[in-house]
Amino acid sequence: MARDLITGNHAAGHALALAGEANRHARGCCGGAYPITPQTEIIEYLRAFPFTKGEIIPVESEHSAMAVCIGASLAGARSFTASSANGLAYMTENVFAAGYYRLPIILIAVNRTLGPPWNIWVDQGDSLALRDAAWLQFYCESHQDLVDTILVAFRVGEDHRVLLPALVAEDGFILSHTAMVVDLPEQEQVDRYLPSLRLPHQLSFERAATIGGLTWPRETEKHRHEIQLAMEAVPQVLAEALDEFEKVFGRRPHGAFAAEYTEDAEIVLVACNTLVRTARRVVTARRKRGEKVGLVKAKLFRPFLRKEFIRAIGSARKVGVLDRNHSPGSGGIFWNEIATSLRERPDVLLQDYLVGLGGGDVTPAHIEEILDDLKRREQAEEPIWKEVAA
Repeated sequence: MARDLITGNHAAGHALALAGEANRHARGCCGGAYPITPQTEIIEYLRAFPFTKGEIIPVESEHSAMAVCIGASLAGARSFTASSANGLAYMTENVFAAGYYRLPIILIAVNRTLGPPWNIWVDQGDSLALRDAAWLQFYCESHQDLVDTILVAFRVGEDHRVLLPALVAEDGFILSHTAMVVDLPEQEQVDRYLPSLRLPHQLSFERAATIGGLTWPRETEKHRHEIQLAMEAVPQVLAEALDEFEKVFGRRPHGAFAAEYTEDAEIVLVACNTLVRTARRVVTARRKRGEKVGLVKAKLFRPFLRKEFIRAIGSARKVGVLDRNHSPGSGGIFWNEIATSLRERPDVLLQDYLVGLGGGDVTPAHIEEILDDLKRREQAEEPIWKEVAA
């Protein structure tokens, strides 16, 4: 395994390329490519990669990029692409189609604010707008987390107990364009970790089939129930994928939630992506001063594993959620999911904090203010907006 100083987009491109190459003894790999800031470097990396059996196809739009992935996946190829913000919005019709076709495509979402007005900085509203599509969703805090999660996502999505596509999110610019030292996997390791893709409903000349034809209501109901059962299989499949990852690569990525200092915590913060790293710094410092505070890193958003979340927060009585996203008329999207998870814990005071929307800085000072507010708070209120301009 090589160590290198690379950007997040370089790391994502490397992981996707090696995963695609690992399918060279089967139907190879293929993806559609359309540029948009801040994900373009991923596509550039993939276009330059010398695949043994594979091709990255430039197209005229994000909608077509996902259409290429759908066709390639139905043909048995390992398929992937990347996009951001309004590109993801334009891709939406085919994002839903890929999930309903049960195709294990990987989509890297480099989180960027949806416009107008146009804003190229990070906001998770673009990927979370797809939360009702039949896709797994992972959120990554670092370059290493990104590389490892992409490989895990392929392993989980291609498992016949799941057979669903997966979205892997990274913060635009904060992660995509900064450089960190990363342990990069070798091709031989990825070959061992990712078996050749065997899609049960792969199209072939020998077995004629129609894909996506008209169905009756009862058939659709059964189809949606099968997708729900596939989502319910994810925890077991993910655990097995992490076990195998540790055997092959010698380290274990985080699962759905990672709890830190929560064994005796009275107050717990919940965060995802790069917000985790800032929150961890503040929580660690307060622990050293004797404060009973903890942190939960939320990595797997779909499916949202409610029982695992309750275990992660331990016996904490106050929980603050850091949301770099906003559902108009409701509040933070992670907060909404967590609120439904706490039906069995009416003793928990749950407060939402909207932070860093549109790419605004979230500093240790902001986290300190949030913890101070949560510490003295006696009851929850509507989501609190931090640093809103007058």
